[in-house]
Amino acid sequence: MMTIIKNPEIGEWPNLLARPALNTLQLATTVQAIMNEVKLNGDKAIAVFTQKYDGVLLQNTQVTQAEISNAENLITADLKKAIDTAIKNIYAFHHTQNIAEPIVETMPGVLCWRKSIAIQNVGLYIPGGTAPLFSTLLMLAIPAKIAACKNITICTPPDKNGKLHPAILYIAKVLNLTNIYKVGGVQAIAALAFGTITIKKVNKIFGPGNQYVTCAKQLVQQLGIAIDMPAGPSELAIFADETCVPAFVAADVLSQAEHGIDSQILVVASSNKIATAINDEITHQLKSTDRKEMAIEALKHSKCIVISDVQKAFDCLNEYAPEHLIIASNNAEMLQQYVYNAGSVFLGNYAAESAGDYASGTNHTLPTNGNAKAYSGVSLDSFYKKITYQKISKNGISALADTVINMANAEGLTAHANAIKIRLTHEG
Repeated sequence: MMTIIKNPEIGEWPNLLARPALNTLQLATTVQAIMNEVKLNGDKAIAVFTQKYDGVLLQNTQVTQAEISNAENLITADLKKAIDTAIKNIYAFHHTQNIAEPIVETMPGVLCWRKSIAIQNVGLYIPGGTAPLFSTLLMLAIPAKIAACKNITICTPPDKNGKLHPAILYIAKVLNLTNIYKVGGVQAIAALAFGTITIKKVNKIFGPGNQYVTCAKQLVQQLGIAIDMPAGPSELAIFADETCVPAFVAADVLSQAEHGIDSQILVVASSNKIATAINDEITHQLKSTDRKEMAIEALKHSKCIVISDVQKAFDCLNEYAPEHLIIASNNAEMLQQYVYNAGSVFLGNYAAESAGDYASGTNHTLPTNGNAKAYSGVSLDSFYKKITYQKISKNGISALADTVINMANAEGLTAHANAIKIRLTHEG
């Protein structure tokens, strides 16, 4: 069950909303040591760390074409159908983001526009850990394919037998993905950032992970390798009022809790009655949860805060800035106006987080740890660079001349001014 806190003062919110975290200095030291080893010794270091952390010694980390081809025979027809439906929905949603921007004539003869150019080399990290999240491959690979990234490299940890979940390989076959490596954790991020003989260096790294993976991504970002966002352990916030269905809310809480012991759930309930009803449902449903022990650990640092005032309730939720936010209310359409910090919002009693995690169409790679205050989730734009263009005619430069010359002179940059003047006097 979650701890219930009734009407806390605003000054108490920072402590109540704090995420569980490791010692950051110790974390960074551990991560940096692994990265340095991979940078120095490449594939050899990766083999050592894979044996140490994943419990398997691999002679070759790259997935073979035979493994990909055979995967289809290892999953059920129902799962294949589910994956195919998810692909269709995710593709449909992300393809609508592929919009050509207009050319704008800011002055006569001055044309400006912006063009989306695919990032050439991208690395996709697919978490393994306590569960192989093959759904994340869909969320990252589909927009990468739509954007037409030239080289897509995938890293994901193997199981104890040196295998990948066949669903990952089935998705690879359907999406025509070939550069897949059985490498996980910090060593995977380091390989993508620095490159090895086997794994190609990339320009941008995508994908969620635990606190070690998140730290590694942040460290390589300092070295000039772009990342999608800081995305660590998964989290969920729920606003639940008198029109919620407590059984639904409890089910969503437990679906989040089974991600891992470092997952966090925050429920903001409009009354103590609702909070108690949700907790009672959690106790009831927990009995039949497969990952019960893990869920219990996650629930230990999860909370249910009772706030009767709607505006104050959403102020609290916005301060938390959750990765996922469910508005469990019949009035969700109206209440969404109060949301300004969240990765992805689920409106109404039937909008389960699980739908967005797998197959509604939106992307589930989202900012965590309060980063939704400044970051967006992964989208098609994440796989593009935006390059601006301008085309200026002789009449156009004449129209701009006085403005640019006066501004350049005011900044003391006379050569800038001269670059305009010389064009005004040029014959031809």
